[in-house]
Amino acid sequence: MPGPRTRVVRFELSPATLITVVLVAAGLWATIRLLPVLLVLVMALVIVGTLNPAVVWLEAHRVQRGLSIAIVFTSLLAVALCLLTLTLPQLLAQVTSLVEQEPALRASLVARLEGSHLTAPLANALRNINYDVLMKSSATLALDLSTRLVRTIAYSLGAIFLALYMMIDRDRLRGGLFAIVPRSHHIRLSRVMMNLETIVGGYVRGQLLTCAFMAAFMFVLLTACGIPNALAISVFGGIADVLPYIGIFLTIGPAFVAALSRGPTVTIVVLLLMLAYEEFESRVLVPVVYGRALRLPSSVVLFSLITGATLMGIVGALLALPVAAAILMLVEELRVELPGETEQEENVEMRERDVMGEQEYERRTEGMPAEQAAAIAVEMSVGRRRAELGPDAPLEAPVSDVKSD
Repeated sequence: MPGPRTRVVRFELSPATLITVVLVAAGLWATIRLLPVLLVLVMALVIVGTLNPAVVWLEAHRVQRGLSIAIVFTSLLAVALCLLTLTLPQLLAQVTSLVEQEPALRASLVARLEGSHLTAPLANALRNINYDVLMKSSATLALDLSTRLVRTIAYSLGAIFLALYMMIDRDRLRGGLFAIVPRSHHIRLSRVMMNLETIVGGYVRGQLLTCAFMAAFMFVLLTACGIPNALAISVFGGIADVLPYIGIFLTIGPAFVAALSRGPTVTIVVLLLMLAYEEFESRVLVPVVYGRALRLPSSVVLFSLITGATLMGIVGALLALPVAAAILMLVEELRVELPGETEQEENVEMRERDVMGEQEYERRTEGMPAEQAAAIAVEMSVGRRRAELGPDAPLEAPVSDVKSD
């Protein structure tokens, strides 16, 4: 009786498929190797999107573009130097004071925690901290942090100078980008670029404002309550406020612990006022500062933060929200039909307007160089934005609350 026949399955890859696989693998390898360079480029684009509205405003008031860029960058540098001069010496002194007062503060905290059976184990753990182990690990950590700090400063300076070059040579760079994109997609490309500038620039400006307001509120509150080292705690709280969800614990926590030394009344006042300000920030301040363009569901915000932090740490967490908003904007602008989504009548009308706008653009720019055609595409996109939002609407689309949606 003959045995079962063996079935041979053969996979044959065409040369085109092999070339595609090799190119994709090479592209992924190059992306991983050049990740710091890409990060510098992203930082430069963020700086451009943040500062460009100020340059546009000066140009609208008949200031030449080169002079406008010089005024904006010089003003930014002057403000940064003033802030460092006014706060850095006092901040270092207060941080040093906190380190020197650590044994006394720890002893006071241990005494308070021992008063309850629930917190007694935590009191024992704080009392038995091994400083020798901490010092050894701190030395290694300090060396690693100093190396990263030097690298971060170098990358930041590179991003600033790259952003300056991109703003000065805007027309030529934009013309080069439009030259490699088919002319039938120029209108859509200009809208995408405008929306990206709105999302990234508005997000960064909004974060700077809300963090500055948080730091100022904490400094006034802690100073009024007589809590020592108010500046150091306030600066840390202002920086921590940039993180959604986690920031509330990093801002209230240090202020609450610092207020314990002033007694229960001051501690309760600080806690209640910090909670009240957090509620005011999320319900009133953030919607006013950000507007309505970056509206992200809470699930998308949380998933973006986890993904960004896993891939690139703190920098990834900070960039996660504008990147997520940009992806959603691209899906909408490119009219991508998601699975299970039915096409709406307004989407059909928008697609028809897109086709008519692209046809008009091709007619107006026939035989024109890419640099001049790019300027016309931007002009038509601005005109459509004003037609959709009203004649008095700003050129930038409003940006929305990404902290407390």
